Amino acid sequence: MLESKLPELLKIEQLIEKFGDKARTEVITRVQTAGHSLPVYAISIGPNDPTTPVLGIVGGVHGLERVGSHLSIAYMNTISRLLEWDSVFHLMFEKIRLVFVPLLNPGGMYNRTRSNPNGVDLMRNAPVEAEQEHFLKLVSGHRISPKIPWYRGALDAPMEQEAVALCNFVQKEFFRSEFAMTIDLHSGFGARDRLWFPYARSASPFPKMTEIYALSKLFRKAYPNHIYLIEPQSHSYTTHGDLWDYLFDLNSAQQDPALFLPLCLEMGAWNWIKKNPIQMATSLGVFNPIKPHRERRTRRRHLPLLDFLLRATYSHKNWAWPVTGEFNHFQNKAIDLWYKK
Repeated sequence: MLESKLPELLKIEQLIEKFGDKARTEVITRVQTAGHSLPVYAISIGPNDPTTPVLGIVGGVHGLERVGSHLSIAYMNTISRLLEWDSVFHLMFEKIRLVFVPLLNPGGMYNRTRSNPNGVDLMRNAPVEAEQEHFLKLVSGHRISPKIPWYRGALDAPMEQEAVALCNFVQKEFFRSEFAMTIDLHSGFGARDRLWFPYARSASPFPKMTEIYALSKLFRKAYPNHIYLIEPQSHSYTTHGDLWDYLFDLNSAQQDPALFLPLCLEMGAWNWIKKNPIQMATSLGVFNPIKPHRERRTRRRHLPLLDFLLRATYSHKNWAWPVTGEFNHFQNKAIDLWYKK
C-alpha cells in the first residue's frame, strides 16, 4: 500500500542504497500519517565539512507537486551513475558538497494534498509577514482553516515539524559554508518556467541581487537559448511565511554570514495542461505532467539547469564576488531589470 501510494519514497531509498559509501544519509524527521511513519531523507555527497561550498536541491514541499521530487530523484540518479566512472565528478566532490532533500512533505504526497498532514502549507509556515498581500488574499497565506489551501497554521502555533527539520538542517549544513546555494523545485500555474529568487514577502530589492545578476549573466552566456524567466518571486505574487525568506534573513543576521543564494524553480504547469486539458480533472494533473513522455521530457528539460548550478557552486570564486567596478555595473543592471518599475 505504501509503495503504491508513495513510489517516490521507494525510489529515494533505492538510490540511497545505490550511492553506498559515496553519500551520507540522514533522516532529518519522521512524519506520521495513516498509520505510517514516513522518513524525510537528506542525502549529502562530498566532504563531511560544513564549511565547504554547497548546493542544495529540495523537492516535494507541496504534496501535490510530485514533479519536483521526480526531478530531484532524476538528478540523484544521474549523479549516482556519473560517480561510477566520471573522474571529473570525483575531483569536484573533493571540494564541494551536493545535498538533496528530495521529499520534504511525504505525508502530503501520500495523502495527495498540497499541505502536510496537519493541513498546513509548509511554504506559508515561517514567522515572516508579507509587506503586501496578493489581491486574492488567501494565496498569500491565511489562518482561516486548514481545509482551505495556503493555510499558514494557527497564530501562536510553532512551525510544523517538516519546516523546522529543513530549517535546522540548512542552518547546520549551509550557514558555515563559504558559499551556499539552494534550489527548491515546484510547479504551478503559468506557461513559463520561472527561476525565482527572494523576496517572496516584499517587492523591495533583494540584498544579493547583484550576485544573482552575475549568476544569471553567467547562465545566459553559457545557455543563450535557455527557457527560464529569472525574476524576484514578488513579481508573480507575495506571500507570508516563505521558508527561504526566513532562512536568508537568519543567515544575514549572523556575524560573518555566508553568501547564501536561495532559488526556486517554478515549472509552468500550463505547458502540460494546454496539451492535455483533460488532466485538469484530477488534483495531480493540475500540477504535474501526466503523460509519461511529458514526464520524461520535463526531466530532460531541467537537468541542464541543475548541472549548471553545480558547476557554478564549484567555480563560485570566478563569478560570485564581482570586483568593485563590475559590482556597481551589475547592481545598476539588476535594478533596471527587476526593480525599476
